[in-house]
Amino acid sequence: MARSEALAQTPPLALQGEPGADAETLIGIDEVQRSLNRSRASVYRYTNTDPRNLNPPFNPRKLNPEYRSDQKEPLVFHPHEVARFARDVLRIKEVTVEVLNSPSTATQQLLASILEELRAIRVRLDGADAHPADLHLHRQQHSQSRPAA
Repeated sequence: MARSEALAQTPPLALQGEPGADAETLIGIDEVQRSLNRSRASVYRYTNTDPRNLNPPFNPRKLNPEYRSDQKEPLVFHPHEVARFARDVLRIKEVTVEVLNSPSTATQQLLASILEELRAIRVRLDGADAHPADLHLHRQQHSQSRPAA
């Protein structure tokens, strides 16, 4: 059975999460482990991986990860694939996969503040008058706009 046929037979899945979360959000091993209520080792045993082939062909009896370009990339899964596996292979009747946004980290907050600062710089640069071609004129304009300390 081709992958597209298997996904076409997958009924709609109840995705819960923050408003605006789309169905294209991929989930990692930890989320799969929680949604299937299985150990991490079991999830790895269920996963369609092959040490000789980075992206093995679709296997309807396995949990098929998304395409990877490097062996070191973490395994991620589409929520519909997790639901298909739970229903068809594990025979779990009620399947709900939750896709939640991770809490804001210090790194994300720092990146957001950098982005805000870059936007302010862009606004200021866009608002500046035509730049004088002569360095002397530029210095005069700059010294007039900035009072001495």
